[in-house]
Amino acid sequence: MSINTTQNTKYIFVTGGVTSSLGKGIIAASLAKLLQARGFSVTIQKLDPYINIDPGTLNPYEHGECYVTEDGAETDLDLGHYERFLNVPTSQANNVTTGRIYQSVIEKERKGEFLGKTVQVIPHITDEIKNRIKLLGKTGDYQFVITEIGGTVGDIESLPYIEAVRQLKWELGEDCTVIHLTLLPYLATSGELKTKPTQHSVKLLLEYGVQPDILVCRSEREISSEIRRKIALFCNVSPDAVIEGLDASTIYEVPLLLEKEKLDEVVLKKLNISNLGEVKLDKWKHFLNKLENPSKEVTIGLVGKYVELKESYKSIAEAFIHAGAINDCKVKLEWIHSDGLTEENITETFKNLKGVLVAPGFGNRGIEGKITAIKYARENNIPFFGICLGMQCAVIEFARHVLNLKDAHSREMDPNTSAPVIDLLEDQKNISHMGGTMRLGSYPCKITEGTLAYRIYGQVNINERHRHRYEFNNDYSQLYKDAGMVLSGFNPDANLAEIVEIPTHPFFIGVQFHPEYKSTVENPHPLFVNFVKACLGTEKV
Repeated sequence: MSINTTQNTKYIFVTGGVTSSLGKGIIAASLAKLLQARGFSVTIQKLDPYINIDPGTLNPYEHGECYVTEDGAETDLDLGHYERFLNVPTSQANNVTTGRIYQSVIEKERKGEFLGKTVQVIPHITDEIKNRIKLLGKTGDYQFVITEIGGTVGDIESLPYIEAVRQLKWELGEDCTVIHLTLLPYLATSGELKTKPTQHSVKLLLEYGVQPDILVCRSEREISSEIRRKIALFCNVSPDAVIEGLDASTIYEVPLLLEKEKLDEVVLKKLNISNLGEVKLDKWKHFLNKLENPSKEVTIGLVGKYVELKESYKSIAEAFIHAGAINDCKVKLEWIHSDGLTEENITETFKNLKGVLVAPGFGNRGIEGKITAIKYARENNIPFFGICLGMQCAVIEFARHVLNLKDAHSREMDPNTSAPVIDLLEDQKNISHMGGTMRLGSYPCKITEGTLAYRIYGQVNINERHRHRYEFNNDYSQLYKDAGMVLSGFNPDANLAEIVEIPTHPFFIGVQFHPEYKSTVENPHPLFVNFVKACLGTEKV
């Protein structure tokens, strides 16, 4: 049973202390899942303190994967977790950065909207932050808006956000609660969990005027009732509001661990909601059982240029987890750096692989290694899946070694190539700004019946998310068709090739879009599901 829709939207804030990377995004997503499982409508947003407008121009080494929403927003990778847990699309409104906040305020100032007043952090910047937070609740008609504050309490960059939370706690009253995620380090020498870092973190938050209502304490050891009482006493919370956040074997186990700790019940009580409803997580538990008890294992190579930082390909890795579970299989990923792949070492590198995925990316580094990987997979009938640049590399490889266009390349890598089989989009040629100017967001694709893509999707018309500037050059399309590469999916509006495949190969497909962004626990993406099936060799797709 859900709360009365005439009631105000409830706002939950998740802050972090002691150290970064404690998992605020997973805690926020897990709480949202538990509330959703009780029948409430929930959304999550991420407030990022960095001054970039969005992560679109950030190097993956700086910030991990850049996630793309249906409406074309380049966002923090935590939005991927939100979608994978809730199975609900996010939008540009779900990710706000300091850069975007200041940009908006400065634009208003330039238009004269402040009537000549001095523009200051308080109230103008904090008002803009509060408006962005409350806007999501109004526009989506959500019963709960969970807002994750990026960074760690004490960071200079986070101060305006913490101040906005302080103000909202007063303005919203019982419609608002604050969860603070902290760390209880275990000292092996003394054999005990230490509460002092948590105490200091809460004290710092209090100095900014924010009293957390609930503490989630990350720990590698169970938290005794004595420690809970001690934390509660020093941090001004009730003992039942000290929640244990134990390390989990998989992020998908966290909602169940937090349900056991009654986090959702405590939150609802803090918000004066007594009609709790029943938690229905049957599908989630079924998925988790499949994930934790696979009957098979398959090794797949993920070839990319950022593999030393696995966060760069977070959505791909998670899509494989979803696809593995539905195939009753554990997908073991071999992370292969394309920089080091050569004709001389590829046989040894690929000897244990049952499939190869060539990952997306930008720039020239590692390109020849990707092309070498695709050539080996094509010639040795190893199931192949290329995403975005991976698809483009498949087109280049085919041109060089089948069409005999030895100089074939993408104009992105070689502007002077005599065979630009991948070329810049016409509407991209006069663009000078890098941020937010690519082909971004969801676009339609029409699939040709009778193709591998059609067998995978089971329909002609699909929509997938994009993030790229370069496309297949249609001037070469007939050459590819004559030589056996099928262009099986096209954008119906611009006649741009979206999918390529080789019918004579056991499984060879490349897609210009990013299917990994749409894979969720409840709806694993069919491309990943069928690629894993092909790698298992259990049946022909």
